[in-house]
Amino acid sequence: MQTLVRVQLPLALPVIMSGIRNMVTMTIALGGIASFIGAGGLGVAIYRGITTNNAAMTMAGSLLIAVLALVVDAVLGFVEKRVQMRGANARRTNRRLAIGAAAACAAVALGAIAPGMLAGTGGTIHVATKPMTEQYVMGEALKTLIEHDTNLKVELTEGVGGGTSNIEPAMESGQFDLYPEYTGTGWAMVLKNKGTYSEDEFKKLQAGYRKLGMSWVGMYGFGNTYGIAVRRDVAKKYGLKTFSDLARVAGQLTLGAEADFFEREDGYDALSKAYGMSFGNTMQMDIGLKYDALAQGSVDVIVIFTTDGKLSTADATVLTDDRGFFPSYQCGNVVRNQVLQQHPELRDVLKKLQGTISEQDMARMNYEVEEKGKDPKTVARELLSSKGLI
Repeated sequence: MQTLVRVQLPLALPVIMSGIRNMVTMTIALGGIASFIGAGGLGVAIYRGITTNNAAMTMAGSLLIAVLALVVDAVLGFVEKRVQMRGANARRTNRRLAIGAAAACAAVALGAIAPGMLAGTGGTIHVATKPMTEQYVMGEALKTLIEHDTNLKVELTEGVGGGTSNIEPAMESGQFDLYPEYTGTGWAMVLKNKGTYSEDEFKKLQAGYRKLGMSWVGMYGFGNTYGIAVRRDVAKKYGLKTFSDLARVAGQLTLGAEADFFEREDGYDALSKAYGMSFGNTMQMDIGLKYDALAQGSVDVIVIFTTDGKLSTADATVLTDDRGFFPSYQCGNVVRNQVLQQHPELRDVLKKLQGTISEQDMARMNYEVEEKGKDPKTVARELLSSKGLI
């Protein structure tokens, strides 16, 4: 034991600490991806900045992660030097530093949990949104309106990576209580129904969600279906106007779309089968990067949403879905029934949003965030104020 404690460990300590410092630094850097599953962190700023075309937010999140990594590395370096010091005075100083560090950690932990312990009895509603500009706006609108009209507090988790595929299981487990969703997505991805969804089947959609312990409350009034846009020079070269036209030359083109599109029941495989098209190459990319990739020539074709803010300024031609492949995607709120029972006032708040937003309204708000650099919270408050809700 004396050999281990007095000889081997002291000699090995620099190597051990070097490994720990490298591991901690890498972990902090990789921690940014926690935002993709709604776990928060500085990665939220990076991902949200990319999605909303806000370079300043992306840079801020990246720099803060780098600074955090350097600070932690410096602290561990200080600890390493202190541990290597010998002598009675050094040991006494180390003990005092250890006690001080423990007290500081306890204070930080208490500060983190105290607000929740001291919060009012109104309760907390956990709202999630997908990584899309319009979802950031709707998330802020929900938070503002719920806190304005009730005693409830809202904890907003923005831009959950994977969208429905990650949020819906978290709803079932009770991690989230409420999120904006699209009818066609719920029909295909959540309920796993075959065939194209139409709004005539909304009652069936509601019945399916009731079996999951959830309800649709407060349909916003706008739809955001998929579409296909082709770079203008490509459309002109091949004379592309419809999806069927695109199918003839798809083998010579590269398609760019978010990962979610390649996994959906009504996504890439179904589209390819319906139109008999097969692209030469496909690329998975973030929603916020598709238009940049199209403009730079990295892809020739992109999958779009009809309320995209960038669509009005993009050098692209939107093709006609001549076989009506893409289903209806009306936007509304999915909420857990248990939460509605515990907080019946929440239903009245959500119903206030019924029919308040048109597709033109949504496209304009997306444009204001993505191109004019407005904060989604500001845009959301302006919307609620213009509709007389706050």
